[in-house]
Amino acid sequence: MRGWTLTQAVVGIVLLALVVMGCAATPTERSTGEVIDDSALTTKVKAVLVGDPMVSALAISVSTFKGVVSLTGIVNSESERKRAIQLAEELAGVREVDARNLFVRR
Repeated sequence: MRGWTLTQAVVGIVLLALVVMGCAATPTERSTGEVIDDSALTTKVKAVLVGDPMVSALAISVSTFKGVVSLTGIVNSESERKRAIQLAEELAGVREVDARNLFVRR
C-alpha cells in the first residue's frame, strides 16, 4: 500500500464514485435498494391477496415502483376491488395504491 501513487489514488476514487453513482436513484430510475424494496413489497401484496378468500388473486397483477403499488386486472365485484385496494394499503411500506386499471367485470 505504501507504493500507491497519486494517479492510482485518483483512479481508485473515481472508480468508487462511479460505483456509488451507479447505485443511486434518479427521478425516473430506482436505486438498487429501491428495486429490492419494491420487489419485496410486490411479493407481500401478492401473498396477502392470495390469502384473502374475498379476492381472486390470480385475476390481479401487482407491480411496484418507488413504493407505489399498482393493481391491474378484472375482478368480479366492486367489493372485491375495494378489498384488494384495502389489503394493499394496509401493508407497511406502501406509499400509495394505484388501482386505475383494476376493473369490475360487467
